[in-house]
Amino acid sequence: MAADDKREVTPEEALPMLRWLRILVTLLAAVMGLGVLVIAALLWLRLSEASLPDLPDSITLPDGARAEALTFARDWLVVVTDSGEVLLYDRQGRLRDRVQP
Repeated sequence: MAADDKREVTPEEALPMLRWLRILVTLLAAVMGLGVLVIAALLWLRLSEASLPDLPDSITLPDGARAEALTFARDWLVVVTDSGEVLLYDRQGRLRDRVQP
């Protein structure tokens, strides 16, 4: 390696490179800021939607049954009782099927 290969960069030569670096850092900050705004907007839009489907006015459980869990399917309401029985209701609240454990 020759001694004259190591040459110091003068401030006048470094100035355009520093300007370019400053532009890149500013663009990166702007893109990251826009990304945060987009994520916040998507979360706000998604979380402001109604999370529950339309429910019937009432659901009548069989005598002695107590609901432990409720799940919404596309066309059904599924109720799991304390005894483990699975009750399938339609969207009007009518019992359609029972599954014993």
